[in-house]
This record gives sequence, C-alpha cells and structure tokens, in this order.
Amino acid sequence: MTVTSPRTALLAEEDLSFFGHDPLWLVALKAVFCFAFLMVTVLISIVMERKVVGWMQLRIGPNRHGPWGMLQSLADGIKLMLKEDVVVKGADKFVYLLAPILGAIPAFMAIAVIPFGPPGNEVSIFGTRTAMQLTDLPVAALYILATASIAAYGVVLAGWSSNSTYPLLGAVRATAQIISYEIAMGLSFAAVFLYSGSMSTSAIVDSQQDTWFAALLPVSFLIYMVSMVGEAHRAPFDMPESEGDLVAGYQTEYSSIKFALFMLAEYVHVVTLSAVAVTLFLGGWRAPAPISTYWEGANHGWWPLLWFFLKLMVLIFFFVWVRGTLPRVRYDQFMTLGWKVLIPIALVWLMLVATVRAMRNEGYEFSAIVYWVAGAALVILLLSFVVDIFRGRKEGAEEEAARKEAAESGGEEFDPMAGGYPVPPLPGQKLPPVPRRPSRQDRDRDRALVGAGATGDGDTDGGAAAEKTDGKEADGV
Repeated sequence: MTVTSPRTALLAEEDLSFFGHDPLWLVALKAVFCFAFLMVTVLISIVMERKVVGWMQLRIGPNRHGPWGMLQSLADGIKLMLKEDVVVKGADKFVYLLAPILGAIPAFMAIAVIPFGPPGNEVSIFGTRTAMQLTDLPVAALYILATASIAAYGVVLAGWSSNSTYPLLGAVRATAQIISYEIAMGLSFAAVFLYSGSMSTSAIVDSQQDTWFAALLPVSFLIYMVSMVGEAHRAPFDMPESEGDLVAGYQTEYSSIKFALFMLAEYVHVVTLSAVAVTLFLGGWRAPAPISTYWEGANHGWWPLLWFFLKLMVLIFFFVWVRGTLPRVRYDQFMTLGWKVLIPIALVWLMLVATVRAMRNEGYEFSAIVYWVAGAALVILLLSFVVDIFRGRKEGAEEEAARKEAAESGGEEFDPMAGGYPVPPLPGQKLPPVPRRPSRQDRDRDRALVGAGATGDGDTDGGAAAEKTDGKEADGV
C-alpha cells in the first residue's frame, strides 16, 4: 500500500483526461442541457420566491396561472415580450441595446464548468459514455470569477447609455458593489484552493470526499454566502436598483424584452452563484453523509444530479429567506461591511489557512498545529483586548471632558448632518438655532419703516428701522 504525503497530495495535478473527447453532437447536447437547466431553475426560483415570501408574510401568493400558480413565471415572461418596446430618445442607441445582452450572456457562461456528477464516464447518452459536466479547466474557478466580472459591464453601460441621472447613479453603485464584494469572494476562493490544491471544479469536489469544505473552512463559507448576495444585487443588498431612492436604478429606462433580460440575468446569477457554493463548499454532486455512508451507489449513475439539484434548491431558498426577512441597509453600511469587515476577516483567515497547510506539509502533527494556532489566536485576542481597554479609557475621558465643558457652557452645539444623515441630539448637546423666515406682518412693518425713512420722515424712524433690521440679521432671523 502506497502512502501519499500531504506535500505530494497538495502538489498533485488534477486529472482532466475525461474531458475534450466527446463528439460534437454530444457537446452541443450538453450545452443545451446546461441552458435548459438554468432556464427551468430560474422559473422554479421565481415561483418559489413568490410562494415562500407570501407564506412568510401570511398571504396567498400566485395561484391563478397553472396548478398552484406554477406557471406564473412563464406568464410574466410572455407578458414582458409582448409589451411595448420603448427606446429613450437621448440614449446612445447601440450601447443602450447592447447592455442587456452583455449583462445576460456572461450569466450563462459559468455553468459550463460546474460538475453535475463524477468526472469519469459514469453515464451513457445514446450509447456514448461521458462525464456529467460540459467541460473543466485547470483554472475553472478563475473562469467563474471572470464571467461574473464581465456581467458588471452590462450594468455600467446600461446606466451610462440611458442618458439619465438615476440609471447613472445605479450603475456607479453597482460598479463599486461588484468590485468590493468580488474581492471578498476571491479571498474565500483562495482558501479553498489552498486546501484542495487545485482550481479545477471537478478536483475541488473530489477533495471533499471525506468532509465538505463548509465544515473545514466555515469562515470562507460564511464570507462567500454574504458576498454572493451582494454580487447578485439581491435584497438586502440591492442598492443599485433600490426603488426608494433610484426608482429602478440602471433598469429605469428599460422596458419589454430588454428589461426581461436584466431580470433574467439577476436570477441566473442567483442560480449560478448557488451552484458555485454547492461545488466549492457543499460537496458538489456528492450525497450527504448518511446516504453516502449506507448506500454505495448514491454517488454513481444519474443520482448525483439529484443531490446537486436538492442542494441548489436549499441555497436558493436561502436567497428568498434573506429577502423576506432582512430590510435593505444603507449604502454606506453596505460598503463598510465589505471593506472593513469581510475583506479584513478574509485576509486574516486566509493567512491562518495558509499557515496550517504549510505546517501540515512540513509534517507537523495535527495536535501541534492546533496548539500553535490556538496560542497565536489567543495572543492576538489578548493584545486586542488590552488595546481596546486603553482606547476605551481614552475615549471615555474625552467624552467626560466634553460633557463637563458642555454643561458649563449650557449645552454643546453640534451639527446633526455632519455624518450625512440627520441624527437627534444626545444628552448635553443642543441643536443650533434654526433660521426662520419673518412673518408677513413683520415684513410689511419693516417695509413701511424703511419707506418712511426714505421719504425723509426723520432720521429717528429710519435709524430705528435699520437698527431693527440689523438686529434680526444678527439674531439669524
């Protein structure tokens, strides 16, 4: 029996010999299946979202089109195709028409490297043995990130070409949002690459034979779950199309089939990102532990497609659950979450994972690694605790001094709009005097006094009127 060291296992190349040998008709059939799988899953997702949110909000939901309202999504798609197609007069027509296409096509591309089953010739299609995956690449995970980035151009061009303010603001928001959350998403991917030793999706699923990466890399999994909601522009992170302040964001000036393409791209992104989460963190097409333990054939034949689809539906339900539960956050809070919380945590976690993998490759025992990592984490926590104590004492002393000074001066004035949003005064603070417009009676009396001074009725009256006017200006009235 040959024992493979951790270093050899980490540097072992993935086996991609199963791909690239299918006949052309089989490749075309697989591509059609991937497209049909996405479209059917999108239809199911829209109906499920309406049904689940309706159940959460104690209402019925769609129940007219088809049995239990299951054909509501199909009816909506037909309605959008038959609606009047409006083109904005001042828009850049070529880019305006190109943007929905550029936003929708990349959303379909990532499914090409998602494995629905084992990489071996597990199934037979019309007498030809093949793998349940369209293709695989040594850098398949980077291909997924690249296709997600290209979709951002469709959003940006839609907002810019519409020649309108709200779409442009929505496009700028979408750009900043995608850049911010793709960094955190990429860092969560990097931890998976370090642990699996490969960027191939089939090899990553194969490395989860014993334990899913959601259990081995829980921090990476949680970061990805938050990042994928922001990447898909879904509530509560749907700032690029928030109706409260941007009407519909970058989609404001679109109608008919062009709007349908943007809506389709959003839901395809939901399905694709969920499929990536299943592949990288939830064991891919592998059956859950109790089933795979007691049934040897659970991961062979067509059964892996069923396990993959069930896991996919669980993650899509997560999207719906978050939308029906959490309110929309402010844009500054959303960006703070990405840059000041997710990215620093992902960087620290990635360094920790790299350290553990390096120690495993050098032959350290698992117990020794746990002691070293736990000791380092404890030291960092103690240092941060001491720093927080001194910082809290300093801030408390400054606040106490400010309160005393405000109490002595009769109250501290502050600007309620200093942070960009109106806030009420705290104890010891007072609002600055509000400039008020003088009443009509006072204005008429002032005009009369000024007019009397101009006609030469006396310097006394004119001086009094001028003094009264100057007094009002000095008082901020």
